[in-house]
Amino acid sequence: MRRDELVRWLDDFLAIGDYEDKSLNGLQVEGSDEVTKVAVAVDATLATLEQAADMGADMLITHHGLFWGKVLPIVGPHRRRVEYLLRHEISLYACHIPLDAHREVGNNYGIARLLGLDDLEDFAFHGGRPIGVKGRFPTPMPLRDLADLIERELGESVLVHAGGPLEIATLGIVSGGAAGDVIAAADEGLDAFLTGEPSHALFAEPFERGINALFAGHYMTETIGVKLLAHQLEERFGLATEFVLLPTGL
Repeated sequence: MRRDELVRWLDDFLAIGDYEDKSLNGLQVEGSDEVTKVAVAVDATLATLEQAADMGADMLITHHGLFWGKVLPIVGPHRRRVEYLLRHEISLYACHIPLDAHREVGNNYGIARLLGLDDLEDFAFHGGRPIGVKGRFPTPMPLRDLADLIERELGESVLVHAGGPLEIATLGIVSGGAAGDVIAAADEGLDAFLTGEPSHALFAEPFERGINALFAGHYMTETIGVKLLAHQLEERFGLATEFVLLPTGL
């Protein structure tokens, strides 16, 4: 498949211009004109790039790219990453907040479906647009069982700040570093809120607002979207895809 054709489809499907975002969403580094295999990953680290090359990928799609709203000199580790991509003719495509929010292949809706939530609705806002999702379990479950379910589905130990009810019927989800959205979840009367990583400044909020907060890892909560996107590329275009797993433990 032609690289530029695939990039145009990704830009449109992911609606990369709809969200305010520090990330330079879209094609960040131009590689080979033709794409036959796509690697997907959370982070654009040098180790990720090396694994993508070993997999024979012509394009790497990541949630976290190389450029974050300011000019960076091409020196040190940044130079080595860019140089590696160019030398191996691997295109780098990044999609940050639009991939968190996407209703088909997004991290948040994807997690909600993995956990079996019903009645899914948009939840929490970024730049005036919805980014997360909330839903209801068909049958309420104990908080401990919910934590165990999340651990099984996402593969990361779950930290629980048990400030709310011990039976969970409703859950809000915003992946990654969204600890502050526990306030929105409490304001909406949800039983629990799931995100990636905690914040010291927000530690007391779940306890004082009567809601449970669950933290399942910034990295692991953001593996879902790129995997779902890879499946779309396989189904729509017959492209070979492969996921690069390099967890940070955070």
